[in-house]
Amino acid sequence: MNYRHAYHAGNFADVVKHAALALILEYLKRKDSAFRVIDTHSGIGIYDLAGDEAQRTGEWHAGIGRLLDADLSPGATALLAPYLEAVAAVKGLVKPTAYPGSPAIAQHLTRDQDRMIFVEKHPRDAQTLKDTMAGDERIKVIELDGWTALKAYIPPPERRGVVLIDPPFEVPDEFDALARNVVKAYRKWPTGIYAVWYPLKNKTASDLFRQTMSDSGIPRMLCVEMRVREEQDRGLFSGSGLMLINPPFVLAEQMGQLLPELLSILKQAAGSGWSVTWLTPS
Repeated sequence: MNYRHAYHAGNFADVVKHAALALILEYLKRKDSAFRVIDTHSGIGIYDLAGDEAQRTGEWHAGIGRLLDADLSPGATALLAPYLEAVAAVKGLVKPTAYPGSPAIAQHLTRDQDRMIFVEKHPRDAQTLKDTMAGDERIKVIELDGWTALKAYIPPPERRGVVLIDPPFEVPDEFDALARNVVKAYRKWPTGIYAVWYPLKNKTASDLFRQTMSDSGIPRMLCVEMRVREEQDRGLFSGSGLMLINPPFVLAEQMGQLLPELLSILKQAAGSGWSVTWLTPS
């Protein structure tokens, strides 16, 4: 994907991923006990949609740009409220063209007792993230390979929380590494929530990934996907998926309600669609 997230911040895939993350965090807050957020491929935390990278692709116009201009139903408004609250907060605190990555969304939606670990391998991006999160004692930013961090920081002391895994897909075997490392992490911490992001740009590869995960023996896996155009094998970024392990019991219904409306706003070409499927029920 030639992936640096500054080029893709705020696109349609971010909208789905960040809306789901916000709903997971809201669910975790239903209990008073503390939880941990672990983000293995964090990026820089906050992006400037007026910056050079975002302007080169303009992807945000067909993502958060469309969503902010949309006339939403009451149901979608309620489900998107935590996510859009975080977007508005970052715009207000930083500047009107700012967009929150997953670390900033987690920072905004968590409580005093919750803790966060944000991992970024790229030295410059890791330093930017450290600067952005400076002063928040709940947060630890670590410059480290995401897969190494996944081994090192699971299970967390809190025993409750969510792991967001959003690799860059810059190397050919990224799907293999993703499946292998997620299965290992689950075996170490089988009660955690895992939100695993993957692109839909090669139908053969994404079909194989779903099958590999289904064959892993992990129970309670929910597959959430949205395509803004038909998925083929030509390498065209057509949509994105979230493989959710141990999702909140309400999340399947929430995403099933939300995705049709998001698709009506974000679709780009023929062959678009969405699905919320239990890959392996409990």
